[in-house]
Amino acid sequence: MAEDGKSTVRAVERALDLLLCFTARKEWAMTELAEQVGLHKSTVHRMLATLEQRGFVARDPASDRYRLGLRIWELSANMSGADDPAVIGLPEMERLRDMLGETVSLYLRDGNERIRIQAVQSIQAIRRVAPIGMRLPLYVGASSKVLIAFEEPAKCEELLQDESWPAFFDRQQYREQLAEWRALGYATSVEEREQGAAAVAAPVFSRTGKLVAALSVSGPSNRLTPEKMREHAPAVMEAARRLGSMLK
Repeated sequence: MAEDGKSTVRAVERALDLLLCFTARKEWAMTELAEQVGLHKSTVHRMLATLEQRGFVARDPASDRYRLGLRIWELSANMSGADDPAVIGLPEMERLRDMLGETVSLYLRDGNERIRIQAVQSIQAIRRVAPIGMRLPLYVGASSKVLIAFEEPAKCEELLQDESWPAFFDRQQYREQLAEWRALGYATSVEEREQGAAAVAAPVFSRTGKLVAALSVSGPSNRLTPEKMREHAPAVMEAARRLGSMLK
């Protein structure tokens, strides 16, 4: 009986691993999914057949590729937006985009990564596209700096001590810059993760003073120069403050 229970839990884990692959790409071939999750193709085929039958994935007969099914959207439609920063913050993000003309993103921290949970794209012809759901490393980028610098001191140090940071990451230099970002109330980045891109970000605190997210404005580095980001910083910080005032 215990073995059956363990087997059932493992099957659920594998099914979830398959579904989580769709956070990286919209469509997958069955063989690609098998390679991605490290399972035999016959196992993945059976699991996909079950997920397809239940509506969690859909297969395109023409290309024989899989995408998320409508049942996923049914589930997401029933999420409560009462305390969801991505839902609550959207009007404020749109207002900031209209004011500054650049792409606005909202990030949460998950371990040593940040996740873009909401984005409002710039209306400019040349702009930085920000896909929602993308995971990014925590050691580069303006939003990453904010999500570390404005954490509680003990948590901040715990993050910096984590062994998963890349070998080239200079922790001492990073520690020295933390006080500067805290004093400014925001952080910037220029071509740290992506060539030709720049960003300015500010922390979002809830009404209880807890760090919830990072609000960033990003765009081409030839438009978002260091001087321009300093000009934009007060508007970004004010938008982050207003967004946070709506969160518990």
